[in-house]
This record gives sequence, C-alpha cells and structure tokens, in this order.
Amino acid sequence: MATRTAIVSIFVVLVLGVVVTLAGSEGSVERFGLPVFAWVSMVIFFIQWAVFLLAWATHSERFFDLTGSFTYLVAVLLCIVMTGSPEPHSFLVAAMVAVWALRLGTFLTARVRAAGSDSRFDAMKNRFAWFLFTWTTQGLWVLVAAGATLAAISRPERTPVGTLAIVGSCIWAIGFGAEVIADEQKRRFRSVPQNRNSFITTGLWSWSRHPNYAGEILLWFGIAVASLPALEGWGLLTLVSPVFVWALLTRVSGIPILETAADRRWGDRVDYQSYKARTPALFPRFSGIRQSK
Repeated sequence: MATRTAIVSIFVVLVLGVVVTLAGSEGSVERFGLPVFAWVSMVIFFIQWAVFLLAWATHSERFFDLTGSFTYLVAVLLCIVMTGSPEPHSFLVAAMVAVWALRLGTFLTARVRAAGSDSRFDAMKNRFAWFLFTWTTQGLWVLVAAGATLAAISRPERTPVGTLAIVGSCIWAIGFGAEVIADEQKRRFRSVPQNRNSFITTGLWSWSRHPNYAGEILLWFGIAVASLPALEGWGLLTLVSPVFVWALLTRVSGIPILETAADRRWGDRVDYQSYKARTPALFPRFSGIRQSK
C-alpha cells in the first residue's frame, strides 16, 4: 500500500470511528463531561497506537492479535466500571465478548509463536503508514464489533434478561462452539507431519471452507440480538456489528487472503478443485450437511 493511500485510509477509518462513537454515545451515561461510550472509544484507539509504537520500533507483528483481544477486554470492563451500577444484562453481553476475546487471543498468539511469524505482515511492518493503518483499522474493528455491547452497557436504564437476550446467547453459543471446534480441528490436522502439504476437508471443514469465520459472524450476530433490547435511537446503528464483521472477513482481511493463498498452493490439484466446487466458502448448505451424514 502506497504511503498516500495509507494516510487517506487512516483518515477514513477515523471518520468511521467518529460516526460509530456519535451513534453509540446517544443516551450513554456521562462521566467527566463525555459519554462513557466516547471515553471507551478513545481508549480503544489509544491502546492500538501505543502498542503500534512498540511494534514499529521492533518491526514485529507479535503484539497484534494479543493487543486486539486485550482491547476487547479493556473496553467491556471499562464500560461497566465507568457506567456504574451494572446489572445482569450488562454482565451477560460483556461476558460473551470477553470469553470470545480471551479464547481467540490465546489461540492466535499461540499460533503465531508456533509459526515464528505472521506472513500477513511481512510487507507492511517495514512501512510506517501502512503498518499504522493496520493498527488503526484494528481499533475500528474492536469499536464496531463491540459497539452494540458497549452501547447497551453504557445506557443508564436497566434492561431485563428477556427473550431476545436468551435467544442471542444461544446463537452466540452455537457460533462460538463452531469457531472453537473448527480451529481445533485444523490445529490437529496441521500437527500431523503427513498433512504438511495437504488441506483439511474433514469435520466442519467438509461443510464449509471457512467454518471458523462462519462461527465468528454467527456469534457476533448473537451478541447483537442480545444487546438489542437496551438500544434505541441512533444507538441502533451499532447493530451493524455482525455486518461489519462479515464484510471484514469476506471482503478484506480473511477469506480473500486465504483463498488466494490456497489457490496459489493447491490450485492445480484436482482434489482441491473438487473440494472447492462442492464446499461453500462460508455458510454450509443444508443439502451438503445431509449428504455428508
């Protein structure tokens, strides 16, 4: 990415961050003259930029995934503490975000340590503006993905744990379970030396080429559903969370990169082309699930 493009992209990301912050701040409890949602938003970006300075000084990507997960934890905890008088609904939606962040952060960090490096950052970590853009985008990812949760927590009204919260929790559990199982299946597959030059087609990976991403999108949808009863007005815009996660994973940083790498590695293999033809990229087809049984 060219320096000018990176700078413009950073500006766009920050503008989007401001829009989300304004929407999420409507009806938020105020502390020290600002809505709690706005304080949390600023802390989210501050953490990214602070750790970016360390990452740039060492030209290392090792802190990236861990920082993202840590930021989610800080965001929901800070939101609860600053809002004061937390209630069960706030703890419920916060717990869903925190459990997911803890699991994903430890998993990704362990994976990078085992691999020695993360090839996604090979080009960008030596280019200041591009690297800064990546860290700033992570701040937007945290803010938008957790936006509905933060908006729900920061409102002064008490929200009962009703039907939508329970339904959302069940959806989250299904998505979280799918992501955990898919990641573990792939980890075990890769741990077998004979599979070093092969691709996984078993388990959840027989239903979807990226079942972990399908699970992640589903769990954020569940969190949005659970958060809905506490939202109103402009705060409803924070429900864009699962759509944003879907767009990020399917159009920007997830599936496109992995599919390109897979095509480059196995594109000339008949078995890979067959797997790709019969297996959807993201959400499984019910007909495919029945046939696999």
